[in-house]
Amino acid sequence: MKTTIRVLTAAAVAAVAFASVASAATLDDVKARGVLSCGVNTGLPGFSQANDQNQWVGLDVDMCRAVAAAVFGDASKVKYVPLTAKERFTALQSGEIDLLARNTTWTMTRDTQLGLNFAGVNYYDGQGFLVNKSLGVKSAMELNGASVCIQAGTTTELNLADYFRQHHMKYSPITFDTSDQTIAGFQSGRCDVLTSDRSQLYALRIKLADPSSAEVLPEVISKEPLGPVVRQGDDQWFNIAKWSLSAMINAEELGVTSANVDEMKSSTNPSVKRLLGVDGDFGKGMGIGNDWAYNIIKQVGNYSESFERNVGMSSPLKIERGLNALWNQGGILYAPPIR
Repeated sequence: MKTTIRVLTAAAVAAVAFASVASAATLDDVKARGVLSCGVNTGLPGFSQANDQNQWVGLDVDMCRAVAAAVFGDASKVKYVPLTAKERFTALQSGEIDLLARNTTWTMTRDTQLGLNFAGVNYYDGQGFLVNKSLGVKSAMELNGASVCIQAGTTTELNLADYFRQHHMKYSPITFDTSDQTIAGFQSGRCDVLTSDRSQLYALRIKLADPSSAEVLPEVISKEPLGPVVRQGDDQWFNIAKWSLSAMINAEELGVTSANVDEMKSSTNPSVKRLLGVDGDFGKGMGIGNDWAYNIIKQVGNYSESFERNVGMSSPLKIERGLNALWNQGGILYAPPIR
């Protein structure tokens, strides 16, 4: 999701105010604290949500766990900080959290004006529309005059305005502070259509009393590369976040899973040996142990394992891999090599 100009301005001011925080050695702080402070969504099925046992689960939660596994050798050493869209950047800039893994779109403004660095893409998404089937609407081009539920603090609003202006259509925006409030507004009939990233639409649909009553329209009106974020000014911490994600993607490509990772330590494949710390000092260059990637794969799994259990066909969301398949399997998912 993207941020409105108003929120961006506030976040930019905060970025300057907390510039001293950005220069801190985050790894040292995290080690001294003994736990990673990770900002997540307040509750988005498939990405970050507390389950019935009050355990946080999801694709973004796995990103938090991966970094904790890389740093501590223990994926459980995470303090989850639920954040709204409007709160997330200030929380990172101020040092309240060490890592933001909250379905956040990588945009130029955020990358260049807010004192933030995106550590990669853990989900390629795009904005879409959710409608009640009773409306009989089959295309977004039929939404002229519709009322639209939107979550505040995102540039979903800007995408929406651009799309309707481009197609000479009118609409009435109805904004809410959280995703739960937005889907509640949609279910109560406050609006005709709900717009957000398509992954969120699938996640929010299962919260309806009758999920089969609504459908996601085919149009995708934006590019939304979602990924983990850290503060600028700390290259070591940036590298740890970036390579934790890359390790999960490379592990899938190399066929290394949480189930076979111990056996794969005996592999003769040089790429597998480097990934698992059998050869080389790749962890040392980041200030952590050389078994950093082994710990991620053993405790969290490779990217495919995380995707399937959280948002894929093994999950209630049942989202196909699509663009999020590996580059050599029809998708665009790609990680730089460890060498």
